[in-house]
Amino acid sequence: MTIARDNLMSLQSHILAEEAKHPSATGDFSWIISAISLAGKVIAHKVRRARLEGVLGDQGTINVQGESQVRMDVIANDIIMRCLGSRASVAVLASEEQEEPTILRRGREGGKYCVLFDPLDGSSTLDTCGTVGTIFSILRNDAEVPDAERTVCQPGRQQIAAGYILYGPSTVFVITTGYGVDLFELDPHIGSFLLVTSGVRMPQRQKTYSVNEANSASFPAEYQRYLKWAHGEGYSSRYIGSLVSDFHRTLMKGGVFMYPPTQANPSGKLRLLYEANPIGFIAEQAGGVSMSGGVRTLDIEPAKLHQRVPLVVGSVEEVGHVLRHA
Repeated sequence: MTIARDNLMSLQSHILAEEAKHPSATGDFSWIISAISLAGKVIAHKVRRARLEGVLGDQGTINVQGESQVRMDVIANDIIMRCLGSRASVAVLASEEQEEPTILRRGREGGKYCVLFDPLDGSSTLDTCGTVGTIFSILRNDAEVPDAERTVCQPGRQQIAAGYILYGPSTVFVITTGYGVDLFELDPHIGSFLLVTSGVRMPQRQKTYSVNEANSASFPAEYQRYLKWAHGEGYSSRYIGSLVSDFHRTLMKGGVFMYPPTQANPSGKLRLLYEANPIGFIAEQAGGVSMSGGVRTLDIEPAKLHQRVPLVVGSVEEVGHVLRHA
């Protein structure tokens, strides 16, 4: 891990420098990252003013998941759609908040990429000033596949980039393009994400677990055995209730995050394409592990757009402790 203290480098400059390493690069990818960073800046501003502008609370509508939509979910979704909608290389946009993907253009029209996103993970915690975030995943568009849902239902190992923007005391942009993980922080005075850490590495061990332990009575037996073991080993429990927030702490400090199956959600609750795959890609690129139902998360072949999975992600040794109790 390298702490970038001397030279200033913006997110856009970093992506352009990475593209320069690939002679066949056209610059289209950098435009997509630029659009996502623009959306992040706008959402960060909206999140900080949500109470002042009276946009906290429920929207009064139900999303495709059967969940009540928070107003900021809808606002964040609209911002991302508008920022990415004009990017000529984007073929398909798929949002956790929408029932079907949006086709912007076909492959023959220049559509090279598909962008999937959870516009505002953890939005239900906004009323109490909780930390929230935007998660995104970028895939290549297969011009031979005419159906948008089939196009984006690719296993996580085929992602060409993934990341998240965390809206907290500072606004942090974490990204991987398959060559390690880099962390940027928004300087609001100049309006730019600046590189602060390159080559982020997740610690291999840390006696910390993150799970909604209130549901433990309905966890499968192996998770209950792990929790009993962890209690006896002096582990600490840390749980925020926002995947992106809990994972960011795990990424930086180590430990394990778990969202097991429960009686209410026997297949798990996290969305494979919008949450588990991008988080799993980042974890692996930082030296961690991501598992879903006993298999590598990134190897799951998606069966449908809004498929849910369980998730165990974090430090190599800590995920190993969970798995050996199976």
